[in-house]
Amino acid sequence: MSIKTIDGIQLRKMIIAGANAFERNKSAIDALNVFPVPDGDTGTNMSMTMLTAAKEVEKLDTPNAADIMKAMSGGSLRGARGNSGVIVSQLVRGFAKGVDGHEVITAGVMSVALARASETAYKAVMKPKEGTILTVARALAQKWAECAEDSDDLEQIFAEVMRYGHVMLKRTTNMLPELKQAGVVDAGGKGLLLFLEAAAHGARSKKVITLESGTGAEAVKLSPAASSLAEIKHGYCTEFFINLSHAADETMEDDFKKYLEGMGDSIVVVADEDMIKVHVHTNHPGAVLEYAIRQGAVDSIKIENMRQQHTNLIKFNGEQTPPEAKDIGFVAVAAGSGIAELMTALGADEVIEGGQTMNPSTEDILAAIARVNAKEVFVLPNNKNIILAVQQAQELSAETKVRLIPTKTIPQGVTAFMTYMPDISPDANEEKMRKAIDKVKTGQITYAVRETKVDGLEIKEGDVLCMLEGKIVKTADDIQSGAKELLDAMMSGGGDVISVYYGKDVDEDQASELEEYVTENWPDCDLGMQYGEQPLYHYILSVE
Repeated sequence: MSIKTIDGIQLRKMIIAGANAFERNKSAIDALNVFPVPDGDTGTNMSMTMLTAAKEVEKLDTPNAADIMKAMSGGSLRGARGNSGVIVSQLVRGFAKGVDGHEVITAGVMSVALARASETAYKAVMKPKEGTILTVARALAQKWAECAEDSDDLEQIFAEVMRYGHVMLKRTTNMLPELKQAGVVDAGGKGLLLFLEAAAHGARSKKVITLESGTGAEAVKLSPAASSLAEIKHGYCTEFFINLSHAADETMEDDFKKYLEGMGDSIVVVADEDMIKVHVHTNHPGAVLEYAIRQGAVDSIKIENMRQQHTNLIKFNGEQTPPEAKDIGFVAVAAGSGIAELMTALGADEVIEGGQTMNPSTEDILAAIARVNAKEVFVLPNNKNIILAVQQAQELSAETKVRLIPTKTIPQGVTAFMTYMPDISPDANEEKMRKAIDKVKTGQITYAVRETKVDGLEIKEGDVLCMLEGKIVKTADDIQSGAKELLDAMMSGGGDVISVYYGKDVDEDQASELEEYVTENWPDCDLGMQYGEQPLYHYILSVE
């Protein structure tokens, strides 16, 4: 018996069946990630995106296919996580546009919808690559259009299209060098076919299909209110600029830091030509300002009572009193409590916990933007896999202007914050911050989770990986030697400032050893050591 139409009831079952299958198989999709670092989460991100979409669909009981797709589109857009999740949400969005106005899906409607899905997804990616989920989606659309010219039997067409889809998926191995080296197919393309096959089974099922229990997880969101009031040892967040009559020298900067160490914590002192930017948490802001005035004219003073902020934020999180409205706010993404605290100290109003293995969704980002309660909000993703989700939040944010600073690493995020100047326009600040992050070199030390070959390097599971600007440049025998060798490579082109963020698996003795190595080899560099407590990455290094 042929199937000529799909109504909303059938479509609902298909979407839920597909989401369930994805959840059950997400680890297998994750395992297809070519890069051997421990954050290959294509399957997880796609699954959580589909799950959010399916939850919206499950709420409906309508025979109207367009209504079902509208709900799925809205859910996937807001629930999109990571680049793979955002691309999936754009495929769904385009498909929904193709179905709009149709109560049932015919072969012709399906042809239009698949074409719109492919077009929309390609447009969402700035530099689309062939050999990815985009290639598979386009092939499915083209094959469906070809088959629909000769038949209106959805089941027959689907079988032929899926056979072709698997042929194209196999071809992805030879389309991208990294896939060819590893001998695997594209993870996103594999996930798309898995979803569609499960959806087809759902269409034929006579049973009621519901979302399986235990699926999905939510990203944890951090904010200044996440800390206990008792943990706030120094109650006043104090920030200001010192305008100097002459260029700052290293002695002045070092003396200022030593003074502040006796007055508080979360200290940031950055000299830039004839200006020094200062941030400190202290119980004596007046004394700090008196000391600063001896160095030069003090400007743009901001002193905030963090204990009062904490109380207000707890009330707001309890849906009582929102924070006071302001013109400019900041949202940052961070992995690790130490890095989250640093982002807060630098000026982030909201810090979303996320990054490697757990990318925040578009909805998480939108919720953080709303909590800031500002006319304009700068968002720093600090991870290349979160940038597309922020772009999607930009598009969906109706009341707040969202300014994306495309920071791909934590060091870039720190530099962006330190570059911000409150006395210039948001447009000027955005331009200034974007230019500044391009000057930051970032290195990372982690470990391989699978055996593979990347850029000529033979990598075995458990190897220490030395990464520069996201590329694996070498392997090392151990974490400490890897960090030293990577720093040597990063400093080969020179640099004035070295920052080291050590993770939760690095002890104080190891961090001290690396600190001594830097001090001995580059004594003239300004060194910053920060316990980031980040998972997976033992060290994050930066050179400026």
